Amino acid sequence: MKYEVINLDEQMVVGLSARTKNSAPDMVTVIGSLWNHFYQDGIYDSIHDKINNKGLGVYSDYESDANGEYDITVACAVSKSDKLPPNTVKKTIPAGKYAKFILQGNLHQIIAAFWQELWIMNLDRTYICDFEEYQEVSDVENATIHVYIGIR
Repeated sequence: MKYEVINLDEQMVVGLSARTKNSAPDMVTVIGSLWNHFYQDGIYDSIHDKINNKGLGVYSDYESDANGEYDITVACAVSKSDKLPPNTVKKTIPAGKYAKFILQGNLHQIIAAFWQELWIMNLDRTYICDFEEYQEVSDVENATIHVYIGIR
């Protein structure tokens, strides 16, 4: 898989969070229900001071590596977090070096295939924070997703 190495500034996000692991039988359900709740129940609309309209899937607080537990936060980037909507959390995407991947195609197929391929890739990951930034998802068949993987 092709990627570009970039340096990112720290970014604050607000959204909904849960803890899971890749081998958990309900992992897909946990993540999917966060996305559904975020958009269908008005959480996205209730978040103030958004810096853009992109949805983020943030993976943080790793227990160890791809085999351990982690937090998944479905969120959007904000300029400040003075008032958090009920049941939301604030997280920080740390500044640092990231491998940036650009995915295009069917939303569900490209993201699942990406993670399967990443887990076997020889990439010197930090396991501090990784995130998906959904550029355009109104057309599920032609989605564009930027994925940022923290690297050393």
